Amino acid sequence: MKSSNQPQKKLKVEIRGISLIAASVLLLLCLMYPSLGIVGSFTRQVLIFLTGEGRYLFPLTVGIAGYSLLRTKKQATYSFKVYGYLVLLLVGLTVMHLPIPLDYALKAGIGGDGGGLIGGVASYVLQKSFGQLGTYIILLTLGVMGTLMVTNRSLVSIVTGGSKSMIKWLSSAGAKISQFIYQEKEVSHISKKKDEPVILGCDDNEPVDCYGEQAAALDSDDGEESDQGRSDQVLVFRKFAPLINQEDNRLSGDLEDYDVKTSKDYLLPPLSLLSKQPQARHGKGEKNISGNVRKLEDTLGSFGIKSKVSKVVRGPGITRYEIHPPPGVKVSRIVGLADDIALSMAAPDVRIEAPIPGKSAVGIEVPNKKIARVYLRELIESMDFSGALSKLSLALGKDVAGMPVVADLAKMPHLLIAGATGAGKSVCLNTIIASILYKAAPHEVKFLIIDPKMVELTTYNGIAHLVSPVVTDPKKAAISLRWAVKEMENRYELFAEAGVRDIYRYNRLKREKLSGDPPLPLIVIIIDELADLMMVAPADVEDAVSRLAQMSRAAGMHLVIATQRPSVDVITGLIKANIPSRISFAVSSQIDSRTILDMGGAEKLLGKGDMLFYPVGVVKPVRVQGAFLFDTDVDNLVGYLKKQGVPDYVEKFLASDIMPEEEAEDELFPQAVGVITETGHASISMLQRRLHVGYARAARLIDIMERKGIVGGYEGSKPRTVLITKEQYDQKIKGFTQN
Repeated sequence: MKSSNQPQKKLKVEIRGISLIAASVLLLLCLMYPSLGIVGSFTRQVLIFLTGEGRYLFPLTVGIAGYSLLRTKKQATYSFKVYGYLVLLLVGLTVMHLPIPLDYALKAGIGGDGGGLIGGVASYVLQKSFGQLGTYIILLTLGVMGTLMVTNRSLVSIVTGGSKSMIKWLSSAGAKISQFIYQEKEVSHISKKKDEPVILGCDDNEPVDCYGEQAAALDSDDGEESDQGRSDQVLVFRKFAPLINQEDNRLSGDLEDYDVKTSKDYLLPPLSLLSKQPQARHGKGEKNISGNVRKLEDTLGSFGIKSKVSKVVRGPGITRYEIHPPPGVKVSRIVGLADDIALSMAAPDVRIEAPIPGKSAVGIEVPNKKIARVYLRELIESMDFSGALSKLSLALGKDVAGMPVVADLAKMPHLLIAGATGAGKSVCLNTIIASILYKAAPHEVKFLIIDPKMVELTTYNGIAHLVSPVVTDPKKAAISLRWAVKEMENRYELFAEAGVRDIYRYNRLKREKLSGDPPLPLIVIIIDELADLMMVAPADVEDAVSRLAQMSRAAGMHLVIATQRPSVDVITGLIKANIPSRISFAVSSQIDSRTILDMGGAEKLLGKGDMLFYPVGVVKPVRVQGAFLFDTDVDNLVGYLKKQGVPDYVEKFLASDIMPEEEAEDELFPQAVGVITETGHASISMLQRRLHVGYARAARLIDIMERKGIVGGYEGSKPRTVLITKEQYDQKIKGFTQN
């Protein structure tokens, strides 16, 4: 009897083990593929809610437990191991939640960040009860206990075996290090024969990012350089690249104290600050699509074009029907039927893409009955964004197929945004800023924000990423842009002294020499409304923007310019020629579309974030449904960043531009300013009388004062407005001379 029960018990144990392994596989599939039915979707949501970013630890634990059950002979030993696995799982989830600030621990856990609800509660309770140091001690103790329970070995045997392994590893590592030192001497001997310094592990075609994570985007233009003359270096040093890269990552920490007030212990914002996308409901979509396919084919057939819909792609805002025209049918015939197709489908408008880039098909884009909102959090969670190494990665939205659209501002290198009021420009600017804030610390990227409308971007005042408070005065905006030009020129002087060509090589050189100088941060200049600036000081603004667009790429400075009036007097030919990447939201006419995109199509957009994204190097613009960001999300993000550190504004931001080169060229400028500020009136005729100069010189002095923000713009027969008093000007002159 006893012998007959033995096989049955063994069979039951095997069935349990196989069941646990199968359950582990199903749980992994639910996490990897969200479309596994209702049960799969529900299971995925529960796992994310409970374990957060450690969602894969639970199915792995279940699978390991099932495998252990198949190999374990004693039931008591197996139960002991299961408890050990659970202890290690709890420790892992809690450790994943420790980097999140205590004030956000529970909220982040409920939102699926860190270790989820389990890790959030455990982290919050332990840190509240025992403090941070006590929490580390408890987690270390539990980790050791869980390891002993899983391995079923004593601590003494583990330490003894580990010490023997450590001795073997150290001996082998010592041999490798000595070999490397010997090879490095040969490397230094070879490099002395070259005119330019040799950098181990990379040549000019393999740049290292200034923060150890990203290859320089600028080097895509340097591909024409020949590798002759340094091919021997590549052959010698390439095998040492992993070791050198690890050393670079370790040394880069010495350079991350650019601003101690903002960079020390800086933590990137958690995803829990952003609104989570609700569960999508798909109901009548498939029925509507099948009906539209029949309508489309019937409409084309009634005009003598017999073609079938080969593929249907449904996006958040539109659905694209792909058709292959029969031989002998001109594409222009199909394009001319846009209004007839819109009539048959009861659509407000239809956009026809003929042909689809990369396909021998025509795409007919029909608006959906209801536009699905694209949440920024979903894009930041995607692998396209989280896996991007660039600090200037932008999560823009989703394309026609519902795939995330992530761009790199460093490769654009500047961006021009246009669209009518309410089309989504300001939301796009907020998503661009938020995307960079989720990627970069204050010592890595700085912002210069110019917002003449004073309502959209002033929320960001007080964050540590700003070089100055948000500029809202159009007159001071011209001064801000001139500061940016001066900063660009100063950077190029540093590059020339160091013998490098761009900011990435400069920061890499500083890091290798361990000079102690802080790395230069990237600077993103954002202008919310270019038309307002062009009305106040068109010449100065156009000159500054054109110079920045032409030259600032290698200096690590990038422009993002938005305007709601894409006319030629705002987007001049000089500005447009130097900003090749564009985004167009819905505009009122085809003329405006051609101004921004050099082609029509933007006049048929739907609004509400519907855009055409036209980056440099792309043949045709890509239709994108822009990401949406609530005002509460922006407030939460700014509130979190303000707690991370205080801003370190550039002290000379406005004062450094009071004494420009023009003043040094005209010795009467201080006297002219004194006359204007004493009398409170600014006119050319008064300067002619007081200073005894001609009309041309007096007019030139007035123009200089206008550019410097001392007097206002031309107002017809009225005298110009004097913007500063004599005391304010004297203080600025005094501050300038002291600096």
